[in-house]
Amino acid sequence: MGLFDRIGLLVRSNVNAAVSKAEDPEKILEQLLIDMRDQFIKAKEQVAVAIADEKRLQAKLIQSQQNAAEWERKAMLAVKAGEDGLAQEALARQQTEASQSAEWQKQWEQQKAATENLRASLVQLNNKIDEAKRKKDLLVARAKRADAQKTIQNTMAGLNDNSAFDTFGRMAEKVDQLEAEASASEEIAKDVSGATLDDKFKKLESQQGPSDALLALKAKMGMLPAAAPKALAVEDVNIEDIPVPDIGIPSKSKV
Repeated sequence: MGLFDRIGLLVRSNVNAAVSKAEDPEKILEQLLIDMRDQFIKAKEQVAVAIADEKRLQAKLIQSQQNAAEWERKAMLAVKAGEDGLAQEALARQQTEASQSAEWQKQWEQQKAATENLRASLVQLNNKIDEAKRKKDLLVARAKRADAQKTIQNTMAGLNDNSAFDTFGRMAEKVDQLEAEASASEEIAKDVSGATLDDKFKKLESQQGPSDALLALKAKMGMLPAAAPKALAVEDVNIEDIPVPDIGIPSKSKV
């Protein structure tokens, strides 16, 4: 194989590979259906022309048959009138029309057979287009499923790569670092600004003595000195029980 033949083969192979890679099944099949529909329209037009020719030949045949019958009627009329010469002329014209009628009959029958074949071919073409459309829908559905499956497999292959999970791990560590830095910044801010008023009260409350329950328990166990008598509340004192001191004022005598 010569150099130019090899170069030509290489170019054709690259072009074919590029075309095959660029082929979209859905677009290709849709274009094929468009082409088939265009062919169907042209075939339909041809069938229409053939049917028109058939009808034209049939009309010629009928007219020729009518002419032959008319000349025969005229020949009979001449015979009845005793005009044999005129009858002979009419018969000659009748035979010419009959011969022409036979030729029109032959042409019409041939055209009719051709028209019927064209009609049958047109029906077959229409059926093939319908079948191609159904196959196109099925093939497109299969192509989409295959493409979806391929996409899923590629995605799964990417997820199986450890680099993706390593990235997740690095991002988790980074988030942990950011949270730790934020917490440290908050603590530093508190140290710089001093304790807040709420923090001071909480600290004061935490420094209070033992609870009342603990004190009561220690008193019960004799571990604490006796508690001072509890002062009476005003509402607990009866005024009649309070003694009145004698200040030396004489009592009034009775009259």
